[in-house]
Amino acid sequence: MNCEEERVDMRLMTPEETELGRKQAQQIHRLNHALPMTPEYAEALKDLFGENLGEGSYVAAPINGAALDRLKIGKNIYINTNCLAMSRGGVTIEDDVMIAANASLISNNHDPYDRQVLTCKPVLIQKGAWIGAGATVLPGVSVGKYAIVAASAVVTKDVPDYAVVAGSPAKVIKMLDPEKFEK
Repeated sequence: MNCEEERVDMRLMTPEETELGRKQAQQIHRLNHALPMTPEYAEALKDLFGENLGEGSYVAAPINGAALDRLKIGKNIYINTNCLAMSRGGVTIEDDVMIAANASLISNNHDPYDRQVLTCKPVLIQKGAWIGAGATVLPGVSVGKYAIVAASAVVTKDVPDYAVVAGSPAKVIKMLDPEKFEK
């Protein structure tokens, strides 16, 4: 994963960028107020995520965040309620991932000396990973294949494939047996 930092000065937002932000805020509101599992809800999901929502994937409202056009959701993904996706730096969720309620995927931060400047690095959640309830994944982090991020963990560094991490900051507490996963 390319993890170079991108800096975005919010004072220099173009009218087109401002309009995109307004449109996405309205799309999020529409999704969050649609009756789940109805044609209206499916239409609102498609309107918000377009081609970035993989086949068989579902996002349970409410969801919140920014730059959701930079959130890529693979196939067979389940994102539970109250996900916060701050996606300015890019968030990619590969196939077969589960994200529990109240998880935060954060790809941007603020410069500590000029808070109008966003510092952005991508987040990657690899195939088959499971992000626990209330967990936070911070900018520049990759969560490995079939890894588990425990509830309320704060992930500040890359998580190896098949690792279970817990705590704040998250640390490896266990390794899963790769042979027990379907190929």
